[in-house]
Amino acid sequence: MKLSRRVLFAAAAAAMMASAAPAMADLKFGVAAEPYPPYTSKDASGTWVGWEIDLMNAVCAQMNEKCELVEVAWDGIIPALTSKQIDVIWSSMSITDERKKTIDFSSMYYDTPSMLIGAKTGDTDITPEHLKGKILGVQVSTTHERYAQKYFGAAGVEVKTYATQDEANNDLAAGRVDYVQADSTALFAFLETDQGKACCEAAGIVPEDIEIFGPGVGAGIRQEDTALRDKISAAIAELAKAGKFDEITNKYPELVGKIAVPKP
Repeated sequence: MKLSRRVLFAAAAAAMMASAAPAMADLKFGVAAEPYPPYTSKDASGTWVGWEIDLMNAVCAQMNEKCELVEVAWDGIIPALTSKQIDVIWSSMSITDERKKTIDFSSMYYDTPSMLIGAKTGDTDITPEHLKGKILGVQVSTTHERYAQKYFGAAGVEVKTYATQDEANNDLAAGRVDYVQADSTALFAFLETDQGKACCEAAGIVPEDIEIFGPGVGAGIRQEDTALRDKISAAIAELAKAGKFDEITNKYPELVGKIAVPKP
């Protein structure tokens, strides 16, 4: 009888300890620690906000999964995925054949063209030959850097790389570079800030190169995690059918009419 009571007490204590322990997140979504508004950035309270954050929450709800947001430096985000520190890259990463040599992707969840912005000169000629001798800032390890090196660098433009887009934008505002290149929606958002309005203007959309830019942005997944890839892609498709993409985009006026999203 004493043994039974001890066993019961131990079982009850174990159950209480288990219920008191914090629940572990099912999936870790890696987001670049650097701000990239209007997609990902922190508000005044330190909470992550933005279009991609809203979509991440909708995708996780659609999958009925608990998700944890994990901050990772952009230039280390693929190693963080392959080493299993995170389960998903959710950080405006373009789907490219080069990256597919290392990781896999879900279906596309948004797409925007690449563009240049520069000082207020009224010059909208962004052909590589015209920009020879100028300095072009880009974020390192991005499709924009690859494009800039291939086309502008080869034509005599100095391509300067930055750890974050914010740093590139700040150098443009300070006159230390002549142009920066990035996603058009991210740069239009910068141009709407006080700093952007004071210094800079849109210079032009760069010609498309599908080999470099790919079909759009997707969730980065480990190559072996095919079930997770398919589950996220299915959630994206269901959200498109439900009109959730338009609902989220309408919260960000700077994106309306400027971002391509999956259609039902």
